Amino acid sequence: MDPKLYKFDTLSLHGGQRPDAETGARAVPIYQTTSYVFQDSDHAAALFNLEQAGHIYSRISNPTVAVLEERIAALEGGTGAVATASGQSALFLSLLTLLDSGSHIVASASLYGGSINLLRHTLPRFGITTTFVHPRDLKGFRKAIRPETRLVFGEVIGNPGLEILDLKAVSSIAHEVEVPLLIDATFNTPYLCRPFEWGVDLVMHSVTKWMGGHGVAIGGIVVDSGLFDWEASGKFPTLTEPYAGYHGINFMEEFGATHAFTMRARSEGMRDFGPAMSPQNAFYLLQGLETLPLRMERHISNTKKLLEFLQSSEEVAWVTHPDLTDHPDHELASRILPKGAGSIIVFGVKAGSSGGGREAGAAFINSVKLASHLANVGDAKTLVIHPASTTHAQMDAETMKQAGLTEDMIRLSVGMEDPGDIIEDLRQAFRVARKATGGAA
Repeated sequence: MDPKLYKFDTLSLHGGQRPDAETGARAVPIYQTTSYVFQDSDHAAALFNLEQAGHIYSRISNPTVAVLEERIAALEGGTGAVATASGQSALFLSLLTLLDSGSHIVASASLYGGSINLLRHTLPRFGITTTFVHPRDLKGFRKAIRPETRLVFGEVIGNPGLEILDLKAVSSIAHEVEVPLLIDATFNTPYLCRPFEWGVDLVMHSVTKWMGGHGVAIGGIVVDSGLFDWEASGKFPTLTEPYAGYHGINFMEEFGATHAFTMRARSEGMRDFGPAMSPQNAFYLLQGLETLPLRMERHISNTKKLLEFLQSSEEVAWVTHPDLTDHPDHELASRILPKGAGSIIVFGVKAGSSGGGREAGAAFINSVKLASHLANVGDAKTLVIHPASTTHAQMDAETMKQAGLTEDMIRLSVGMEDPGDIIEDLRQAFRVARKATGGAA
């Protein structure tokens, strides 16, 4: 179906799929197969030479996974997408498709801890380095650019500090030096913000989170806007020079700007690195996408009610969310995320006389009953975690400070339960934490 003819809610249900022509099945079939029969030797050769579209082996592509790819590309307004086994593998695939040894990345300092670890510690082993810049420091982004810079990377809503990246401004900085802007848009989903409309070139997601929404399947995806001119940039030989891995194919010449990136990512990255999404997981994630608009409405509605409660709670030392008027990025968030700035809230638990913020936070987390203490966000259920000791624990003190983390920070992923029940759970946990750290019961 042509995504230009339908609106978001319709695409979340129908994008990339029609009823099965042979059986009439309305649901997307799970193509639980490793491989596909060729019509003849000429057909096989054409597929392997990228001369004809089709499936060869499910490590590279699979019909069930292809529906997920087309649906998310349609929701984002992109020209193509490649789904992977996880959000982390989507990031890795994106980077290794574009970068060579000696390449440099300019990245926001406010990122998921795993992304920071990849950029700071792992990629330098392959000769790829990164300079981190505070997401609000636009001059810092420009200053960090080097002759060898090949990518700018950030998150729409920073994890976990909830800083909002000025997508239009940062994309302009990247384009001044003819490099693309890659954005992790996991925290917002295309329902809240479509980064391509703000000049972004590539978008990735952990589909595990809000898009899947039910904590049952891990997956990632990278989507191409199809707008970045790799040829004019002249900085990306992986896309503009002959590739010996496919008989000297030039991806820009063969597929143009609209598909050069995704075809290289699939034909090299999926083949050689192997981060394939299983068709079963693709099926589960498609079920989540069907209700994405409805779930996001409830997530945002509940978040507003939780913000009101936390702001008025005596046990809360501080609370931040971009929808709050005192947030430094409130005006920017209102423009980029007019439906709401996501369903993550971060706050600090007030310390008692016998314990600090970290101790109070631990007591709070140990006392929740309805909310789940686990390492995930974007679930239909409410989740809590202490980032400094878990998701971002690998950071040193300076990196934590740069990323906007504090020792007392609690990250709350607001679920879809009755908001009154969530509030009562937090209220009783606050009482326990206050008593445990020497405050009045």
